[in-house]
Amino acid sequence: MVDALAALRPAVSSAYRVEETVVRLDRFEVMAAVGVNHGEIGRRQPLVIWTELGLACGAVERLEDTVDYRAIGAAAEQLARGHIDLIESFARQLGVACLSFGREAGAVRWARVRIDKPEAVDNGLASVSVTVRAA
Repeated sequence: MVDALAALRPAVSSAYRVEETVVRLDRFEVMAAVGVNHGEIGRRQPLVIWTELGLACGAVERLEDTVDYRAIGAAAEQLARGHIDLIESFARQLGVACLSFGREAGAVRWARVRIDKPEAVDNGLASVSVTVRAA
């Protein structure tokens, strides 16, 4: 079988080194039971989630070296099913879940999760960002 894309791939070279590959899932929306204020208890509200995952390998050439974006979304949806008091906790828990992604152990070195909570304040946007690193 002929690889039709082989000519488009640059040859491996010692002339450069890929420092880092970052996988992102941006503007992923979930309806979540998040909050401690009186008007937040017992209702779902939108969260907009931005994620960045720093991969352990520099260059990605195989599917096994990267993370399936759908796994990030599925983890966010799973967290959104239960009540979490703070978006800081939601972001941390999602970041920790992301550290386990990838087909090989240690595939993700760090995860940064930003959560926007559009309905938290009347005149602005409440947001939090949490970064977790593999030990």
